[in-house]
Amino acid sequence: MPRTRVQDGIEIEYDVFGEGEPILFVMGLAGQLIDWPEEFVGLFVAEGYQVIRFDNRDSGLSTHEDWKPPSPMRQLWAAIRRKPVAGAGYTLDDMADDAAGLLDVLGHDSAHVVGASMGGMISQTLATRHPERVRSLCSIMSNTGDRRHGLFSWRLAARFATRRPPSRKNAVDYTVQVMEAIAGPTFDAEAYRVRAKASIERMFTPAGVMRQATAVAASPDRTEALAGLTCPTLVIHGLLDPLVKPSGGTATAKAVPNARLLMFPEMGHDLPLGRWDEIRDEIVANCRRA
Repeated sequence: MPRTRVQDGIEIEYDVFGEGEPILFVMGLAGQLIDWPEEFVGLFVAEGYQVIRFDNRDSGLSTHEDWKPPSPMRQLWAAIRRKPVAGAGYTLDDMADDAAGLLDVLGHDSAHVVGASMGGMISQTLATRHPERVRSLCSIMSNTGDRRHGLFSWRLAARFATRRPPSRKNAVDYTVQVMEAIAGPTFDAEAYRVRAKASIERMFTPAGVMRQATAVAASPDRTEALAGLTCPTLVIHGLLDPLVKPSGGTATAKAVPNARLLMFPEMGHDLPLGRWDEIRDEIVANCRRA
């Protein structure tokens, strides 16, 4: 996998599958590029698209920073007060600029952009900061950052904010437990354990996860900026999502003119295998609207 400099001091690890119109896949909090499964990516390559996956800064093999993030309890308190958290070394703006820089390196003036969870927030920010770079937008299980919609379950937040950070020894079990708490009823824990093990072996950086969480918590409301988008936009969300509640998807679709909202009744904060073909079809249809 190649690694390239996209901003001063920031190098991004990425890979590319297929040829054709580019689709940039943007992963969420703590995720790595391999968390977009190759089988899922292959569905789009088979449709004639070039898929670009990458590690956000502070995840995977991209640049890891060294500033100390606020504690989980301090971030939780800011969320309760619906205020941005202080002490962030970067925000979603910087992460969106990383994505734009990667498109520059790859020689793409623009691309279709698909983002999940925090990746949806980065994708929205990319579309508002660099509208000429985004041919179409798909925001999955995300929100607008307005701190009123798409909030997490307080019980879930308290459960994990008070837990000790994982160690390398228990990281796989910890990751599977997190997914069991936020995924829908079709989640296959044993299949996911294989993916979790591969991710931990590739890179384990719990401090990076907290820095990414701080970037999200420090970023402003995107609602007003989203109202100016003209690119075709698809919003996908699960009705059972406890991490980014369904109102986040509804608010996103409401904020973007002419956005299409697709909500799955059995989907939590995951991409159910049984919905992959339908998700592919909807994303491809949205791309073709461009």
